[in-house]
Amino acid sequence: MSEPIQVLLADDHTLFRKGLAELLERSGSIRVVGISGNGDDALWLVENRKPDAIIIDLNMPPHGGLGLLRRLRADGWMGPALILTVSDEQADLEAALRAGARGYLLKDMEPDEVVDAVRRACAGEMVVAPAMTLKLLRTLQAGGTSAPRPDPLHSLTAREREILQHLAQGLSNKAIARELAISYDTVKLHVRHILSKLNFTSRVEAAVFAVEHGRKDGNHTQ
Repeated sequence: MSEPIQVLLADDHTLFRKGLAELLERSGSIRVVGISGNGDDALWLVENRKPDAIIIDLNMPPHGGLGLLRRLRADGWMGPALILTVSDEQADLEAALRAGARGYLLKDMEPDEVVDAVRRACAGEMVVAPAMTLKLLRTLQAGGTSAPRPDPLHSLTAREREILQHLAQGLSNKAIARELAISYDTVKLHVRHILSKLNFTSRVEAAVFAVEHGRKDGNHTQ
């Protein structure tokens, strides 16, 4: 059995950070090695606890979550940092990515989605809340960054193309399962196949591609 991912939490809301710590610990694959209510304490904890990843509240004293992230990067800590916030503003997403965030999560996400996002970020993916997918696309387009070139869409089955379109709408795996009346595990399996066939490393890349090429997708048949 692999070692649990060691995570540090930095959030100034006591009740929220305690609840999040319990949620992550219950997953069995994540261990919370430190909890901080301000950026200065978080810097000390990162240096002394050596976490694999850090989850940071966007609006945290004394200099904000992005101020903390910039200081961590300046000090040479390059582990995955995930911003967890109530803000769904595109400007905040862009600022987080510029500061070096590996992920941008919303506090109204399902608990299992947060756990999954931490795992994926530690595996090297960039992760964003499903509701932020279209805003990420606009951010990439504004910055002149093109989506990765995929393999032909005809490599996907009809069900996989259907799920790809739901990814483009920013739906989570759980929401897709409800929409298509199939199991959550079946959706996860189809998403893995989609990523493999299109040579993507994350569902974010797949969603960005699907948004840009949604019209073309309907023209491909088995």
